[in-house]
Amino acid sequence: MCGIVGYIGHREAYPIIINGLKRLEYRGYDSAGIAVMNGEMQIYKKQGKVSDLENYIGEKEITCTIGMGHTRWATHGEPNDTNAHPHWSASGNFAIVHNGIIENYSALKGRLSSLGFTFKSGTDTEVLVQLIEYIYDHQNVSAEEAVRLALREVVGAYGIVVLCQDEPEKLIVARKSSPIVLGIGEGEYIIASDATPIIAYTKDVIYLNDNEMAILTKEGHTIKNIDNEVLNPFVTKVEMELEELEKGGYDYFMLKEIFEQPTSIHESMRGRINPKDNSVWLGGLVDMHEPLKKINRVIMVACGTSWHAGLVGEYLFEEFARIPVEVEYASEFRYRNPIIREDDLVIAISQSGETADTLAAVKIAKEKGALVLGVVNAVGSSIARETHAGVYIHCGPEIGVASTKAFTSQVTVLSLFAAFLAQLRGIPSRNLQPMVNELLQIPEKVRKILDQNDKIIEISKQFKDASNFLYLGRGYNFPVALEGALKLKEISYIHAEGYPAAEMKHGPIALIDENMPVVFVATKDESYEKIVSNVDQVVSRKGRVISVVTEGDTTIRDLSEFVIEIPSTHPALLPILTVIPLQLLSYHVALMRGCNVDQPRNLAKSVTVE
Repeated sequence: MCGIVGYIGHREAYPIIINGLKRLEYRGYDSAGIAVMNGEMQIYKKQGKVSDLENYIGEKEITCTIGMGHTRWATHGEPNDTNAHPHWSASGNFAIVHNGIIENYSALKGRLSSLGFTFKSGTDTEVLVQLIEYIYDHQNVSAEEAVRLALREVVGAYGIVVLCQDEPEKLIVARKSSPIVLGIGEGEYIIASDATPIIAYTKDVIYLNDNEMAILTKEGHTIKNIDNEVLNPFVTKVEMELEELEKGGYDYFMLKEIFEQPTSIHESMRGRINPKDNSVWLGGLVDMHEPLKKINRVIMVACGTSWHAGLVGEYLFEEFARIPVEVEYASEFRYRNPIIREDDLVIAISQSGETADTLAAVKIAKEKGALVLGVVNAVGSSIARETHAGVYIHCGPEIGVASTKAFTSQVTVLSLFAAFLAQLRGIPSRNLQPMVNELLQIPEKVRKILDQNDKIIEISKQFKDASNFLYLGRGYNFPVALEGALKLKEISYIHAEGYPAAEMKHGPIALIDENMPVVFVATKDESYEKIVSNVDQVVSRKGRVISVVTEGDTTIRDLSEFVIEIPSTHPALLPILTVIPLQLLSYHVALMRGCNVDQPRNLAKSVTVE
């Protein structure tokens, strides 16, 4: 995933583009660059972060009202100055910024090479801009038409912005499987790969659909598809405030987002629970009641942290709605021949709503006739628009690459979804009402856990130099063990594994010695006695035990080297609480190791390409 910003209007473009790139730096930070039209086209690009680009530009005077910029997460070609975007065509007449992958770039490159084109970079993007120039020169068409005809030859994914020296008062924008948002201001347009750079200037946006182009001038815009048909797009409002994109006094977005969870969890359930009878109402599914009553199986598709939320969702749906559930990695689901029936419900879970594999899985499920619903955060995202309906998690923007508040909000919404489905199906459940009632108490219980931050800092000091971690849990806490291990890997670069505690003796116990930290998610539930036994087995082999336990537990406290307590709650809601200490542990360990917790190496916020 990379970040794109473009501007055309009456303001100075350079500061808008640079500030927009800073907003999007969580999407890619291998390199950054800008192209501006200042009498003639000028390109500046640099390996590293946006601040490195700013330093490189230095005191150069850039006066312009049209331009574009890019932050890169490398796919084709290593991160360096040459491979950074924007890319120039051979003559310098065209420049392009691009998100996505041109899958047939090798064939196109061979064809262009045979025509005399040479290539400076190792990117697929340079091939596209050279193809645009070739069509422009040899077919005697406009820049817009050259872009359109080039895109008809492209196989793959793209979100692009194109500048042409011959047509200096125009930006050409297009998308397929890579998000592009157009912000519409008074006599100006801001283009971006998500809404975060736009909201400082306007709340009015158009979300481009696949195979659509936008031609922007200061006088107005035209939207058409690549078959050259003019379209009348829907203008919508972005419900996001600028303050949500600031650190708000925290050193890192990740820490801010961890501490926002009492609020984000509350927002995820706000207006969805009737306090009189604890019934659940999901407005996004208002037209889906009858189809939902007819489903016989649920398939959840997701990647990464969202997949872990799906695993919790499996337990919730099976316990409360009494329906079989399968949880699939979207990246595997899309490449085999899955058995999908018309009475299946496919739920796509994605914070960004742009995850490429999950989006592809959605399309496959729709083609096979299943009911497809989304659980996403980003309003107007591709998955939100591609699914039949869905439920937004409403946790607010999540800027830190390692997901935290999105996970707890996803689990919150899946808890509501399970209760809602149970209601629709007329399935009595003696635990349903207590679970929903307890859900209302969760935000305050999260606050109590966050109050232990200083204690978790002290624990982190003991393990910042560890080489490996093992995370173990049972039942609802098994997905939490997986998520805790993933968080540590993502931001501290320590190898960590999550396992069901019951599987410990089937392999992982061989790793236990006096240097191995073992994190037990060991709260009081129906498998408590079993996990006490697991802790004892690790202690007897001299493993260093950190346990997340229910408040007041003395048995596991006495066995463990370190203990973090959480308030008691309904067993089905334990993941929302038990994950909080693991998020803080990962954050502080990473910080003590000198890692950039908001922008971990090699990772981007959302994987919008394969």
